[in-house]
Amino acid sequence: MPRVTFKIDYPEAKSVFVTGSFNGWDTQACPLRKTKKGHWSTTLTLPYGQYEYRYLVDGEWYTDPSAPRVTNEYGSENSVIKVKRRVKT
Repeated sequence: MPRVTFKIDYPEAKSVFVTGSFNGWDTQACPLRKTKKGHWSTTLTLPYGQYEYRYLVDGEWYTDPSAPRVTNEYGSENSVIKVKRRVKT
C-alpha cells in the first residue's frame, strides 16, 4: 500500500490532526507533528482509492488549500485525495 504525506503550514498551531473517510472521521486518530520549519505533517499508509479529509487545527476545521474539494453535508468543503497505483514503465 502507498504511503501518503499530509502537510499543513500552520506554525502558530498547538495541535493538528488529519481526519477523513480513511479513518472514519476520527478526530484524534491521526495527529500531525510539528517540524523545525514550523509546518505540521504525518505520513499514513492508505489502500488505493479516493478519500475525503479535513484538518482539525486547534479544534477548528480547515480544508487543504492545495487539494481538490467537494461540498460536504454540512455546507462546507472536504479535501479530496486519490491514492493510485503507480504504473511501471
